[in-house]
Amino acid sequence: MKTSENHATGVPVAALLSRAGIRPTKQRIALGQLLFDGKDRHITAEQLHDAARSHGHTMALATVYNSLHQFTAAGLLRQVVVDATKVYFDTNTGHHHHFFDPGTGSLADVPGEAVRIERLPSPPEGRSIDHVDVIIRLR
Repeated sequence: MKTSENHATGVPVAALLSRAGIRPTKQRIALGQLLFDGKDRHITAEQLHDAARSHGHTMALATVYNSLHQFTAAGLLRQVVVDATKVYFDTNTGHHHHFFDPGTGSLADVPGEAVRIERLPSPPEGRSIDHVDVIIRLR
């Protein structure tokens, strides 16, 4: 069962960004076209920067990072932190988890219903649990 939300269905990237409250600059539109093509993907800022350059777009890596964080804050992407030095951005914002292969650096989706968590600790006073991310590390 596919749990992804397709951000590209019939919606131009500029309109998608505007609806999310993000000003559609030339750089953000270029990055959005690479990200929101209807396919689920896991990508690092460096990988997206390389893809943008290979498509003829010149922009600083900082611009890519800033845009990815804006897209994430607006709910267009999901951030997946696999360790302190590796962060992926996921176009599938639906409920799911991940397999992570440290040897190849690849992430693969695991349907949310495939993981069952029977009990969680109570959150600190005044806080509530937003969601739980499970990353299953492979060897």
